[in-house]
Amino acid sequence: MKYSINSLYLCVKDMNRAIKFYENFFEQSVTNKDEIYSEFDIQGFRLGLFAYEKMKEEHTFGSNCLPSIAVENLKILNAKISDLEICFPLTKIKDVWVAEFVDSEGNHIEIKTYRE
Repeated sequence: MKYSINSLYLCVKDMNRAIKFYENFFEQSVTNKDEIYSEFDIQGFRLGLFAYEKMKEEHTFGSNCLPSIAVENLKILNAKISDLEICFPLTKIKDVWVAEFVDSEGNHIEIKTYRE
C-alpha cells in the first residue's frame, strides 16, 4: 500500500486574522475562503485553517503537531522570521538551518532551509 500526505489543517480562533497572517507569510491569497474552513494551495499541498470553535470542538494550541515549511535559503528564512514571535531560535542542526515561530493563532510552525 502506498501513502501520501498532501494536506494538513491548523485550528484557528479568528479565521480572518489567520488568513491575513498566512497570506502575508506565503505572499499569496487564500485559495478557498470560508468561515469554518479556508485553504491555501502551496505548490499542490493544501494548508487548511479550521475554525474549530464554530464546530464546537476543543483544541489545545502549541507544539503538539509541528508543521514544517521549507524555504530556498537562509536569507529568505531570516526575512520570513524577522517580525515573528520565535519559540525556537534559528539553529543549525547538521546541514539544516531551523527555527520555530508562533502564528497568529498560537500554533508553533517550523521553518527550515538546507542552503545557506
